[in-house]
Amino acid sequence: MSGKIIGSAIEVHKALGPGLLESAYKECLYYKLFQSGLNIVKEKAMPLVFEEVKLECGYRIDLLVENKIIIEIKSVEALNDVHLAQTLTYMKLGNYKLGLLINFNVIKLKDGIKRVINGTL
Repeated sequence: MSGKIIGSAIEVHKALGPGLLESAYKECLYYKLFQSGLNIVKEKAMPLVFEEVKLECGYRIDLLVENKIIIEIKSVEALNDVHLAQTLTYMKLGNYKLGLLINFNVIKLKDGIKRVINGTL
């Protein structure tokens, strides 16, 4: 399934190129994945619980595919540790095993994709 997601992301990137806002890539990738028949949720709320405190919407996952793969979309000069930490946090909070951190602001999209499996690259 991650191959289908990456293929769709590459199609979006080829059509749009780098330099747009994250929201544009998110909407277009959502559309491509939805059209391919995958179950996808956009802006999935992730509650945060700390002792007696519960925030119903502490964070939002950009895209959640088949209730198991997190897609975190960026459009930045370069991915860094903060972006990875954000993806790892979502994986931990939701007990997800696979995350795709995708930076669309690159010449070749394959250079902007990081697979995060069980909390490691």
